Amino acid sequence: MSTHTPTQERGKISRFVFLGLACLLVVSVLVQIFMAGMALFTDSAYWRSHVIFVRIFEYLPILMLIFSFAGKLPKSLRWLSLLLFVLIWAQYFTAHVPGAGAFHTVIAAVLFWTAVHVMIRANRVVR
Repeated sequence: MSTHTPTQERGKISRFVFLGLACLLVVSVLVQIFMAGMALFTDSAYWRSHVIFVRIFEYLPILMLIFSFAGKLPKSLRWLSLLLFVLIWAQYFTAHVPGAGAFHTVIAAVLFWTAVHVMIRANRVVR
């Protein structure tokens, strides 16, 4: 017989979902960077894939934020989830504002390392 209440079980599931979303975001950012590299160095047709793919994962940080509340994760992970969302939207800004394009790659690096940091911290909390 389980000693966990339904609320505790939902919290545990929410923490695992958060971790899964964090892992998915890291992989998605890596794929996005790979497609940008393919577009630059192999075939410019990959730009279309690069532009379309972000639409698939751009809201993962918002889902992470929601599950961070449901899973009662530390506030730092909540803030970092929000930061990840802001960084993704900053990418849209730098891609479309003349003169801001050089920051696009810098923000991509910050986005990747922040996502990795969140994934590692979430793994420690969940496990």
